[in-house]
Amino acid sequence: MNIAETKLRDAYVVEPLRFDDERGFFARSWSLKDLHGWEAVSMVESNVSYNARAGTLRGMHYQCAPHQQAKVVRCTRGSVYDVIVDLRADSPTFKEWVAAELSSENRLTLCVPAGFAHGPAAQRGVRWNDPAFRIEWPRAQERVMADRDRDYPDFKL
Repeated sequence: MNIAETKLRDAYVVEPLRFDDERGFFARSWSLKDLHGWEAVSMVESNVSYNARAGTLRGMHYQCAPHQQAKVVRCTRGSVYDVIVDLRADSPTFKEWVAAELSSENRLTLCVPAGFAHGPAAQRGVRWNDPAFRIEWPRAQERVMADRDRDYPDFKL
């Protein structure tokens, strides 16, 4: 596995090594040993999200203590512009963000520590275009999103 640190403390982009032959391929998609003790040591939940239309924006969700979750994110079909925001007030990268293009072609995995805003199925959220973060989203003909994600108030910790 090739592991690259992002500019955000404790967040990584992982590229699995792939071994191809006439039968197909083999790739290790996750190895705690290779991540040298990354905090997400036990996986308690696995989810799949499907977007029916291009331009879908899921919103920037997060959990409050003690329910914070680390996440391991992959795209198995198509591609996704995936953004994470560091919401840990004691972090040197507080309120900074990173984006990664995840796709079935590049097979990249994003390792997101607890305390970050990211993706669906959480209790709270920040608006996708909140001025506190100045996230540079790619242009889209249309933004497809839930009213809940569109209507979050300005971020305050």
